[in-house]
Amino acid sequence: MPVLSRFYGIIIRMYFEQAEHNPPHIHALYGDEMAEIVIRTGEVLEGHLPPKALSMVREWTEINKADLLEMWETQEFKPLAPLE
Repeated sequence: MPVLSRFYGIIIRMYFEQAEHNPPHIHALYGDEMAEIVIRTGEVLEGHLPPKALSMVREWTEINKADLLEMWETQEFKPLAPLE
């Protein structure tokens, strides 16, 4: 699973087998916690993150939404800038 970005101890990844993983989402890891976050809505599909980490992941996802959706469709990986 490629790493798209890292910031504040959070690792953002995406699977590229989209036929098996809908709706479009990312995987966010923070310490021992992991959550699947829907790209379009920021909804947590599965898992859990502490509130502050989840807020940062949602902010980063919103900033990078177009690129994330394009990667989901094309399955062409590219690193994205971290949240600053």
